[in-house]
Amino acid sequence: MHLGALFITHHVLTSGSVRETARRFQLSPSTVSAAIRNAESELAMKLTERASGELVTLIAGGGVLEGLQPITVAIGELGKLAGHDAGAGTVEAWASRIPVKIVAIERFLEVADQGSINRAARRLHLGQPQLSLQLANLERFLGRRLFERQAQGSVLTEEGRHAYQIFMAISQAWNDLKSAADERYRRTARSLRIGSIIPTGSESWVARCLGLLVSEWNAHRSNNAISLVSMTADDLREALKSGRIDVAILDSVFGLENFRHRELLQTDMVVIAPLESTQTSAAELVAAHAICTPSPRTGLGHAAMVFSDERAPDRRLRSRDITAADSLPVIVDLVANHGYVSFLGRVSAMPIADKVRIVDLDERLPMSYHVAFNHRKAAADACEMIIAAAARMTSEPAAYITKQVDGARETAA
Repeated sequence: MHLGALFITHHVLTSGSVRETARRFQLSPSTVSAAIRNAESELAMKLTERASGELVTLIAGGGVLEGLQPITVAIGELGKLAGHDAGAGTVEAWASRIPVKIVAIERFLEVADQGSINRAARRLHLGQPQLSLQLANLERFLGRRLFERQAQGSVLTEEGRHAYQIFMAISQAWNDLKSAADERYRRTARSLRIGSIIPTGSESWVARCLGLLVSEWNAHRSNNAISLVSMTADDLREALKSGRIDVAILDSVFGLENFRHRELLQTDMVVIAPLESTQTSAAELVAAHAICTPSPRTGLGHAAMVFSDERAPDRRLRSRDITAADSLPVIVDLVANHGYVSFLGRVSAMPIADKVRIVDLDERLPMSYHVAFNHRKAAADACEMIIAAAARMTSEPAAYITKQVDGARETAA
């Protein structure tokens, strides 16, 4: 990483503009953009992004801006050492073009600390001529002699001692930024990312299953921290394919042929309807109410749409149907409070039996949930624990639901 690129990055994060930075330093926009990309690569984080044609500094960029501040101050001091007058307005253009790399600064500091090019070269596993050439290039760039070569070794000149203080400040600030980036990378590499379909609520089998997984996973003191995210089934498939998650709990394995997957549990599809509804069959409910379902691209949504189209092709409330409500809590609210009907697997409907009516279909329509995972051993381990947790959650559904419903009735009373 060059000092010039760090100076450019600091200004972009301050001004929020690549073009303004390019004009100010008389650089091409592509050069400025390349400096930002290099900094993002070195620090393993995204600092900016474009939104509506404008450059937006991300939250992480604010922390990096603060970390770069002592480096830009030190670069100003380096400009003075090199003979640039800050008042003349040329120091910024010079600073944005500094070709000195951080690694060259670290090697200068090593030679100064060791008091010998030979000793420093051995510690750095470099050839002595190579290290001598780098020091000579640094002295040529600054226009100052930094070392006096003596029989006992290399001793810093007065300008060299000044450069040492400047370079030490740059090195410490950069190492602080890099150590934070390295820790982020280690956490990301260790983290096991689990995605699930959006649960109906905290009482749902999905939420309880994941809660049990996290509790038992942490109790075993696994080296892999767990990261949880809920999203639509469509997004889960894309996230698994792109590597953004390692494990996915979803209601269909469509499009996951290249991933290992196992059946998590089987259930029957049921209709959920408002508590005050009076229709006694699924067909009557579908005919008398507007329907809200997830996207047809999901297993649940596809089955629900097929059923509703086949059983009531001439429904009068079809214009009010919602066919892509990919949030189960929203679907439950629409059913409980706004007169809609929807479809769920029985295992998902039972925990909300105090909020909605559960009506069986005229004909049994089986459905199943699956867990898909990638090649990581931790992902396979989590899969086993999820399956065990789901089995535990569904082995006592009647007792659990009775407790939930009775509790709700006591609260209402």
